[in-house]
Amino acid sequence: MLRIRLRRVGKKGRPYYRIVVTEKRNPRDGAYIDGIGHYDPMTDPPTVTLDESRAIDWLRKGAQPSDPVRQMFERNDIFSKVHPSKVDADERAD
Repeated sequence: MLRIRLRRVGKKGRPYYRIVVTEKRNPRDGAYIDGIGHYDPMTDPPTVTLDESRAIDWLRKGAQPSDPVRQMFERNDIFSKVHPSKVDADERAD
């Protein structure tokens, strides 16, 4: 199963992450298929740089985001672009 998750790069005490698509069984800093963005938690506020078109493409292919990446996608409103009709239906139900 493909997973969209964070891959730590950067030095000790100064974390910096790449948002990557990888096989679920690979280690955190192991090989990855595609890099789709960056996350810097040390800036105020934390910086997220994301290639939305590639993220949407991978989500449509069935890749599952990890919990931290899911939160980033929700803040950037990525899920509404993947399944716009489902989001509209959810809003009408409320």
